Amino acid sequence: MPSIYQLKPHFQNLLRPGVKYLYDRGVSANQVTLAAALLSLLLGSLLAIFHQHAWLFALIPLWMLLRMALNAVDGMLAREFAQQSRLGAYLNELCDLIADSALYLPFALLPGVSPLLVVLVVLLALISEYAGVLGPMVGASRRYDGPMGKSDRAFCFGVLGAGVASGLLPASWIDGLLALVLALLLYTLYNRVRQGLAEAA
Repeated sequence: MPSIYQLKPHFQNLLRPGVKYLYDRGVSANQVTLAAALLSLLLGSLLAIFHQHAWLFALIPLWMLLRMALNAVDGMLAREFAQQSRLGAYLNELCDLIADSALYLPFALLPGVSPLLVVLVVLLALISEYAGVLGPMVGASRRYDGPMGKSDRAFCFGVLGAGVASGLLPASWIDGLLALVLALLLYTLYNRVRQGLAEAA
C-alpha cells in the first residue's frame, strides 16, 4: 500500500543544503532527534493544559511539517556524515514514539471527542511501529509499510489540528476520522507483519 513515506527521497533532496550547513556548524544527528522530541513534548503539554483554546491546535500542522523535516535531517546527518550509532538508533525510534504520543493525546481532551478512540489510535500507532522494528529480528528489514505509517499519521493529525483550530471540523467528524485512522493502523500492522515474513522467507 502507498504511503507518504515513499516521498521521503524527494523531500531529502530539498533539505540537503541545510543539512550540510548544520554539519559544518557541529550539529549532530542525536541533537536534532532530541530537540524534535523535546519540542513535541512541550507543544503537547501546552495543548493539554490549554486545550480549551482551540486556536492553539493550529500549531499541530505547522509543527508536523517542521518535525518531518527534522526527522529527515537527523537521518541524513547520521547516514551521510558518518554519525550513525547504536544510541542514535534507539533515540530515533523512541523519540518518535514519545513525540507522537505527546502530540496526539491532547485531542482526547477536546469536548465531544472520544478519549477512547484517541488512546486506541496512540496505542495502535505504538504497536504498528513495534511491528516495523521487529523486522530485523526475523531476518527482514525495518518495515515502513503503509497505509498509516509515521508520516501518514502526522498528515492526518495535522489536518485534524487545522480543523479544530478553524472550527470547521465538528467533534462527530473527528471521531469518524479517528475511527478511519484506527482501521488503517490495523491494516498497517497486518501489512508490516505480512511483508516482514515474506521478505524473511
